[in-house]
Amino acid sequence: CSSLAIGTTTGYKLFSLSSVEQLDQVHESNEIPDVYIVERLFSSSLVVVVSHAKPQQMNVYHFKKGTEICNYSYSSNILSIRLNRQRLVVCLEESIYIHNIKDMKLLKTILDTPPNTTGLCALSINHANSYLAYPGSATSGEIALYDGNTLKTACSIPAHDGPLAALAFNSTGSKLASASEKGTVIRVFSIPGGQKLYEFRRGMKRYVNISSLVFSMDSQFLCASSNTETVHIFKLEHLTDSRPEEPPTWSGYMGKMFQAASNYLPAQVSGMMNQDRAFATVRLNISGQRNICALSTIQKLPRLLVTTSDGHLYIYNLDPQDGGECVLIKKHSLLGSGKTEENKENDLRPPLPQSYAATVARQSAVPSTSTMPGYSEDGGALRGEVIPEHEFATGPVCLDDENEFPPVSI
Repeated sequence: CSSLAIGTTTGYKLFSLSSVEQLDQVHESNEIPDVYIVERLFSSSLVVVVSHAKPQQMNVYHFKKGTEICNYSYSSNILSIRLNRQRLVVCLEESIYIHNIKDMKLLKTILDTPPNTTGLCALSINHANSYLAYPGSATSGEIALYDGNTLKTACSIPAHDGPLAALAFNSTGSKLASASEKGTVIRVFSIPGGQKLYEFRRGMKRYVNISSLVFSMDSQFLCASSNTETVHIFKLEHLTDSRPEEPPTWSGYMGKMFQAASNYLPAQVSGMMNQDRAFATVRLNISGQRNICALSTIQKLPRLLVTTSDGHLYIYNLDPQDGGECVLIKKHSLLGSGKTEENKENDLRPPLPQSYAATVARQSAVPSTSTMPGYSEDGGALRGEVIPEHEFATGPVCLDDENEFPPVSI
């Protein structure tokens, strides 16, 4: 979640997300019109593009050099593309193609998959496992789990009663979140075993279309957004994990009582006891627009990012201790001149009592230049911080090496 890629009617744009106040445009291309898929390999120079002009063709570019690495054509329209440092996955309506990203060789074709009109699939960003998840049925919420490294089926998870609408792995590939077309229940499963770990309810009043499901990098939070104006953030925690030094609260005592009681109840009742409501929420000013969310650490503080289909990026502070309503601190325009739009709505609201974490977050929105972390192209990490192990495959991808991706055109 250190960069943002958007496709437009004129091409595509890439932004870095290393600062709250400043949105840095890394690259803009107007060579291919009507881009509806643009996927960047972390913060490297590799970008995969698909346009409505040629919806069956995937183009792979080294955007810094302005060169095309290769292009592949398929039997039907490309619906989605996922990639990590080992694998590149192309999803069509009834088949999935798995490429080795080092040389773009086609390793596996999964044919006759259940009709998948939205191209729903998820690929673990952890190169060590490269798990792939996609719908195992068009009529029920079955998840097919595939090991992209060994190229073998891992398991099948009966996740929901109705068809799937969203899938997302955590950063290590050890958890998988899912939601059905009803959108009322979100479940989290262990990978590769498929055991249910968490179940969250985002509301029973109405069915919603969940368009975005994403974990934070530390797997402590799970965010879900839909076609409604509310974004939900759930906290993945077991009440028994609370630390002794935390101040005791009434809700904490009650939670522990319920947790202890649930150990003696039948499995069905126990599962109901462990269902959680949202830890934090966001009320968007828009409704009905498709949006994509991300939970990221920017300038060393947790943020919620919401990008909407009308071309805006909203940045909120997330209080990791108390949760509650997230505070909008910046709104950026992605399609205009790149100038930011100040948050006028919050200026009109009466000041709300803020927790310590939220107060600190607001004060540090504009850091001094001496403390602001730099932006690095090496794996998308901030300079001076440890780059996560999963950012590097065996023999790191080096896109400045001419021999890394030979220009194969197919």
